[in-house]
Amino acid sequence: MSITVMYRRDNKGVLHFREAMYDEDSQEFMLNQGKVGFMGSGSATAGVDEAAADVKFAAFAAKSAELGYAEIPAEEQFWVVAQYALKSAEGTERDRYLEYKARTALASYFSWRGLGTVEESEFTAGKLNIFCLVPDVPKAVKGMLVVLRDANLDFTKLGIGSAPVAEPSAFKRRHPLPAKSPFTLD
Repeated sequence: MSITVMYRRDNKGVLHFREAMYDEDSQEFMLNQGKVGFMGSGSATAGVDEAAADVKFAAFAAKSAELGYAEIPAEEQFWVVAQYALKSAEGTERDRYLEYKARTALASYFSWRGLGTVEESEFTAGKLNIFCLVPDVPKAVKGMLVVLRDANLDFTKLGIGSAPVAEPSAFKRRHPLPAKSPFTLD
């Protein structure tokens, strides 16, 4: 799937998003827009081949720029990491299912609300880390708490941390609070 997300702040400082997505398998081109953190409104066009999708992406980028939207470079965004404590050092089949379910729920929820993207996940010694690239940390953390609770994932084993992409060693604990221990990835 190909995705382009662009953002702009209005005169009150509220962050808005516009997103274009193309699913090569279903040949569907989708547009979505709204305030970051809130369900956007969207439309879809079926039967779009790759050449037509390229034209639609170019038109989307031009219209977005005209409206004052721009892509936010990754180095100006933040990592928000959902971290689950595991019962074993290397993870079990149940933990792999947890990874799949959490990644899927986060990707869908974040996409429709302009909160960012799920970039990767990893198993470390006794932990599952799911990395999300986001433009707004407080809204992403709030959204992460909502979606993971609603998905009936083990909320008691969840920790959330964030850091600027430009400073990956500067993680700060965001959940649970008050922070009784630092947030570490390993």
